Amino acid sequence: MALGVRLLLLLALWTLVIPARSLREASDGGCYAFSRPVILQGLTDNSRFRDLCSRQRLLALFGDSVVRLSTANTYSYQKVDLPFQEYVEQMLHPQDPFSMGNDSCILLCVLLSDTLYFFGDNNFTEWASLFRHYSPPPFSLLGTIPAYSFGIAGAGSGVPFHWHGPGFSEVIYGRKRWFLYPPAKTPEFHPNKTTLAWLRDTYPALALSARPLECTIHAGEVLYFPDRWWHATLNLDTSVFMSTFLS
Repeated sequence: MALGVRLLLLLALWTLVIPARSLREASDGGCYAFSRPVILQGLTDNSRFRDLCSRQRLLALFGDSVVRLSTANTYSYQKVDLPFQEYVEQMLHPQDPFSMGNDSCILLCVLLSDTLYFFGDNNFTEWASLFRHYSPPPFSLLGTIPAYSFGIAGAGSGVPFHWHGPGFSEVIYGRKRWFLYPPAKTPEFHPNKTTLAWLRDTYPALALSARPLECTIHAGEVLYFPDRWWHATLNLDTSVFMSTFLS
């Protein structure tokens, strides 16, 4: 297929198959822009960016930089600043499935909480030497300006259900599981429970008709999510990822 674009199955009932040329023509608002999420492959070559995102290189370049961590809940109430090296060496461990996204542990001993992770709150001036090597997907929506959101997170971390404007999310290292609902279908969830806790406590009891669209994004793959689609994420491994929001 031209450009190596491969459309993957999000759900057995939703088989999304279009040629690469049609996808390019859809970049100004075609059939996927406002209606369906879609997984893309082979659009850009981010091998250089991936090399720079190895643990060793990131620590060498940004170990002393202060990063802002957010709590793993829908509203990210708590923000914590600490050196990047401390975050990588002390907090990138698998998340406790019994942790809440924002509880008394965070309020009393926030630096020890495994519900905190680095995503979104980037100092673009300080990280510019890395971000300039990233090639975003070659699509856009009329009237929008792309904005990057870079993240690094441990296995079992993620963000519970929330929604915002459209965008792309690319995995650089690791794997990220996505759960998605269209705007008109509000998911059943607790905003202060982590995705891992939701998967353990709520997901098994959902009727098949109430379950979300699901997919796992691997390194080098990109998920496009339309405007106002509910989504929750779960990092299956220690993961590095870059989102491009079209706002």
